[in-house]
Amino acid sequence: MPPGGAEIEIGVMFADIRGSTALAERMGPRDFAGLLDTFYAIASKALVSHKGVVDKMIGDEVMALFIPSHVGGDLSEAAANAARAILKAAARENIPVGIGLHRGQAYVGKVGTGDTGDFTAVGDTVNTAARLQGQAQAGEIVMSEAIYSSIAANYPGLESRTIEVKGREQPVDIRVLGPS
Repeated sequence: MPPGGAEIEIGVMFADIRGSTALAERMGPRDFAGLLDTFYAIASKALVSHKGVVDKMIGDEVMALFIPSHVGGDLSEAAANAARAILKAAARENIPVGIGLHRGQAYVGKVGTGDTGDFTAVGDTVNTAARLQGQAQAGEIVMSEAIYSSIAANYPGLESRTIEVKGREQPVDIRVLGPS
């Protein structure tokens, strides 16, 4: 992978299986691996369908990017539609998933050195999306106002809240889209 990258505006999603530690304890390793495979397949299909890029699969979580040149349209709409598709398919499989969405500036490119380099996105936007996912209950999408502002007409009247996010000095304005 060539060195470098660029600072661009992107959308970031973190989707996580809720209660996975307890699920793994009850299910055993082989069955839990099967659950993860199902979740990864659901997330990958939804993300590809909505022009998201799977950045990584981390244990019971998927990180995805919505890059302007790849999406070809509104990042927020693509991210929200992918999130809804993941929740809908996960619910059919009885997989409890919570999702966080945010958009903003991030460094996108190769991070790391030598053979340990990886294509990814880093910065406050990514960290904030991860923290918003931590606020989501099973079946919920917690989105920043940065995401919501351009898709508000599709989801009118979502409750607005301001939350403190671990590690950030500034609070984050959010909207929560529950199960439909």
